[in-house]
Amino acid sequence: MAEVEIDNGQQKTSPVYDRVKAVKAFDETKAGVQGLVDAGISKLPPFFYMSPEDLHDLPTLTDPHLRANFQVPIIDIKDILDPAQHKEIVEKTRSAAEEWGFFQVINHGIPNHVLKEALDGVRRFHEQPREVKMRYYSRTTDIVRYYTNYDLLQSRGASWRDTLICVMAPDPPPPEKYPCACRDVLLEYSKHVQSLGEVILGLLSEALGLDPNHLKDIGCSEGHTLGCQYYPACPEPERTLGHVRHRDPDFLTILLQDEIGGLQVLHQDHWIDVPPMEGSLIVNIGDFLQLISNDKMKSVEHRVLAKSVGPRISLACLFTTHLQPSNKVYGPLKELVSPHNPALYRETSILNYLASYASVGGLGNVLSFFKLV
Repeated sequence: MAEVEIDNGQQKTSPVYDRVKAVKAFDETKAGVQGLVDAGISKLPPFFYMSPEDLHDLPTLTDPHLRANFQVPIIDIKDILDPAQHKEIVEKTRSAAEEWGFFQVINHGIPNHVLKEALDGVRRFHEQPREVKMRYYSRTTDIVRYYTNYDLLQSRGASWRDTLICVMAPDPPPPEKYPCACRDVLLEYSKHVQSLGEVILGLLSEALGLDPNHLKDIGCSEGHTLGCQYYPACPEPERTLGHVRHRDPDFLTILLQDEIGGLQVLHQDHWIDVPPMEGSLIVNIGDFLQLISNDKMKSVEHRVLAKSVGPRISLACLFTTHLQPSNKVYGPLKELVSPHNPALYRETSILNYLASYASVGGLGNVLSFFKLV
């Protein structure tokens, strides 16, 4: 099939772009976005092009006077064990979780060298020869796998990133199943971030007026998965995104990002930059925590810009068992509902939630499928 083009008054034909065929051919290389960079491309393959609605749906806050008042909250937990400071830290956590759905944590106890080595390990994996990486390339639910865009075959426009997924809990594979390029550093980082996640969930429990161990006891920290993201320098960053707007399908995410940045959070109908801060970690509320908190805490849309510099490296720890789902159901916590504050959601399992998430490609408000009122 061909289409007609007009060039300097002369008619000529050119083949119609077959997106499905192009995506399939790209996926079969198992080389990812980095493979395109290695090949020296100067323009994006068209299946990475995103519509103006995806790229410019809402304005980015750029006014320096306004930006000073629209910054993702920063919470210092250095003195969390000091009773005099603990109450204030809980209150800051509550405010951030309710108003932003995001906050940055400093003085969290994970040594800087562990953070650096974790990012270095992610880079090592992604910058290996294709022949090494492709052994992990998969579009199944393998608990260790590498791919480009989980929704590559269905998306309207592919995001400019490669991903290594490693399930770390509750039932991790033998250590030798993890890639040797990053095995030791990810296992070390996993132990630290598990402990920090339990601390954060304790603060969020108290912020909800519950016992500090409540969220841990109902399984919110039972499982966690590391998403090792690699965003190469993009030849046409104005035509795509590193990650389209989305909400996280988990209880809680703890994100480590490098100095390049690009993360934006949706707040009051504006995209707000989350600039890198050395030694800090970014925490955001996931859909399941919004559901069980009965909308008290907010799961907020966010995205990552594509950039002409790079690579950008990030490491997201998702607290969920969504890659090892069970039929355990979650609904609004009974301690938070009453005749005057009725449950807003029906109960659902992680498995059922994920089916809805997949049906819309992770876009939009998946929680709306479970709303009661």
